[in-house]
Amino acid sequence: MAAAPKKFRLSGTHARRIARLSVVATIALVVAFVAMGWWLLFANQSHVLAGRPAHVDVKAGQSTRQIAHTLADKGVIGNVNGFALLARLTFADGKLQPGSYDLETGMSSGAAIKALMAGPPIKVVTVTIPEGFRVDQIAQRMHDEVGVSKSAFLKLAEGGAKQFAAGHPYLAGAYKNSLEGYLFPKTYEIAEGSSASGIIEMMLDQFDRETERLDFSAAQQRNVTPAEVVVIASMIERESKLDRERPLVSAVIYNRLRVGMRLKIDATIEYVLRDNRLRLTSADLYTPTPYNTYLHKGLPRGPISNPGLASLQAAAHPADSAFLYYVLTGKDGSHTFTTNLADFLVAKKKSKEVFGR
Repeated sequence: MAAAPKKFRLSGTHARRIARLSVVATIALVVAFVAMGWWLLFANQSHVLAGRPAHVDVKAGQSTRQIAHTLADKGVIGNVNGFALLARLTFADGKLQPGSYDLETGMSSGAAIKALMAGPPIKVVTVTIPEGFRVDQIAQRMHDEVGVSKSAFLKLAEGGAKQFAAGHPYLAGAYKNSLEGYLFPKTYEIAEGSSASGIIEMMLDQFDRETERLDFSAAQQRNVTPAEVVVIASMIERESKLDRERPLVSAVIYNRLRVGMRLKIDATIEYVLRDNRLRLTSADLYTPTPYNTYLHKGLPRGPISNPGLASLQAAAHPADSAFLYYVLTGKDGSHTFTTNLADFLVAKKKSKEVFGR
């Protein structure tokens, strides 16, 4: 009887070698499939030259996939599926910010996602508000340079003081609920799209910072309140161009208040007339308004401009002087100050010779 054929068996060494080869082949196959899948999902398949500027507008309400298509259309990314999947894996799905972006072509999905999660860059406008501007002038400048509604700004600036009084208690008793005098003049960096209330809050905060160390003790000794200091500063700002003269103008105001003289400051009437005149007429001096310091004794009811720090300091600390009069005599904006009417009339004659009016 023929012997049964022997079964073929691998030696232990050969079996282990084949097993290892199988494992290696399987791993290689898996890696190949993963690599192919990764390439299909994440490789930038755009044919647009990388590194070129690309402006992209992401609209509110767009899904992640819609955003991916927008980016792909601009050449920013080359793989919509990869972008959408990576956004989901990194929990960025639904967190991409709408807005206008200046990106580049050929970006990776990760870099594009990071940029869109951070949101569009904030564009700012540099706006300078000069010392002595009235609220209507500030409103016009904010409209012209920032694009904020002039009427919305003016509505708050002329009658919205109570809205801001919680953070700025000194506004509680503002005349006619106006912010005149408290919108601090300065150069501001204002974000595009800022609201009127946001800009006003910024200016009031600046007023607080500028005046927090202002010493009102000299004014208080003369029975002048902090609110009245702002009124005085607003007049000084409109009357004096030279910092060295501001404390002297302040002294004239305080001295006249002390002896009961009318202030007779032209700027208080000009505030109401709202036009730039070389000189007030006799008729102008009788303009019926609470601001008319030719008709009424004492300070005007409220500020007539928004003063800078130099005028506020002068109003809080008038010069130690007996001057009661001043008149413009220098083309550099300087004044002649006098203690009596006779000397004032001489200086006034000089003023007419200099300016021809």
